[in-house]
Amino acid sequence: MAKVELYDTTLRDGTQMEGISLSAEDKLKIARKLDELGVHYIEGGWPGSNPKDAEFFVRARSLKLSNAKLAAFGSTRRASGKADKDPNIRALIDARTPVVTLVGKASDMQVREILETTLEENLKMISESIRYLKSHGLTVFLDAEHFFDGFYSNHRYTLKCLRSAAKAGVDCIIMCDTNGGTLTSRLREPIKAALETVETPLGIHAHNAADLAVANSLAAVEMGVAQVQGCINGYGDGCGNADIISIIANLKLKMGIDCVSDEQLAKLTEVSHYVSETANLPPSPRQPYVGTAAFAHKAGLHVAALIKHETSYQHIDPALVGNDRRILVSELSGQRNIQAKLKEQGVDISLSREEARHLLGVVKLMESRGYQYEGAEASFELLVRRSQPDYQPPFELDDFMVVERRHPRPGEEDEREMLSEAMVKVRVGDEIIHTAAEGNGPVNALDTAVRKALIQFYPTLEAIKLVDYKVRIIDTAGGTAAYVRVLIESTDGEHVWTTVGSSTDIIEASWLALADSLEWWLVRR
Repeated sequence: MAKVELYDTTLRDGTQMEGISLSAEDKLKIARKLDELGVHYIEGGWPGSNPKDAEFFVRARSLKLSNAKLAAFGSTRRASGKADKDPNIRALIDARTPVVTLVGKASDMQVREILETTLEENLKMISESIRYLKSHGLTVFLDAEHFFDGFYSNHRYTLKCLRSAAKAGVDCIIMCDTNGGTLTSRLREPIKAALETVETPLGIHAHNAADLAVANSLAAVEMGVAQVQGCINGYGDGCGNADIISIIANLKLKMGIDCVSDEQLAKLTEVSHYVSETANLPPSPRQPYVGTAAFAHKAGLHVAALIKHETSYQHIDPALVGNDRRILVSELSGQRNIQAKLKEQGVDISLSREEARHLLGVVKLMESRGYQYEGAEASFELLVRRSQPDYQPPFELDDFMVVERRHPRPGEEDEREMLSEAMVKVRVGDEIIHTAAEGNGPVNALDTAVRKALIQFYPTLEAIKLVDYKVRIIDTAGGTAAYVRVLIESTDGEHVWTTVGSSTDIIEASWLALADSLEWWLVRR
């Protein structure tokens, strides 16, 4: 198939997603990462719309991009105005990018009702804006907004918009499913008509309101479009844009189009997570290709088959996109899950089939009591280690007590706050240590007291930080007597691991997860 160019609009269209706010510095970092991924165009923003985007384009002049060209985004000139006098057009030129993308209406309804101008004037707005920008030596793309809805409303006018842009010398016309509701089956007639109307290269820009953005983008490529637009992780207004992560993987692995190199494809997971981290959004575990659950397997039947042949329940090798296969252990597992999970975690413990079967029974029993090992792999590893006759834990908690009381805030006698104090008895070998500590809540107090005892024997425990703490009520019908599951995520600055505890007492559940976190790290070291 012909070459397909990738146009990323994360830094403009993607930032319209609820919950995203990128600084100019954030956008520069993401632009470098997109360049490493091998996209051909990076849309930096709308320089005429806000000071942040204006700052980005000034600072972006020092960006050294190896693969991508930077594009500035803006609209056609205003109705009844002049292109050379239009402030938005001037801002696009002042951005000093090699590429400019204009958005222009391709729907008669949008022209009449939203722009409130004539159909003929809109055609002039498109052509005059393109000609003026081309006269400055720029590559110009046109986002034909509402193309598909416009086509089914008045196809003659929509195609006139394309002809006006083509005659003006536009370099690519992008057909936009702006409302995101076009079914794939209704995509074909408008694209076929567009291909027959103009010789200018065409592109596709799909929104995801009907959950079809990626499918529509791929269908457009199959019909002959030369450019695909999208956002990393499908970010964007409403339900988002086409996910360029999935598009890249599908083009390369399913359609045989070398839109990126093999080495760049292997960075797909890294780039996806980098952008979500920079945007301060949690990565979606179920995101195709790059999610942590994309190649996760829980059912025992599946795992047994995967051990024999990796393609039995996986459509690609996860390594191709920089991801990994994960074996989950739960009440749905078979004994092969236990064996495979240990191998995956690098645990050098050989279990007989009878031992693995016994451990599986323990897992199912513990999960009936509220534990969940598929998200707490460190606790699962300890469960296996503790089943070995020669295992010696690095410490044991003999007893603990937590006291909470209200007391006046310092300097504010009329205001009172809760104070927690924990007293613990910890055993290390033959030695018993009693310690006490105050904390911001009972779990923090318990954590501080236990560390105070253990640090005498294991000074390196100071490196461990708790980075996430989640509480879940297992059986809401149980009311205040229900089982509580606590998940704790910890880090030593290099590794991250998760542990679980479950009890009808939230403090005991927290302790069990906390103790596993410390014990796992000490055992691993």
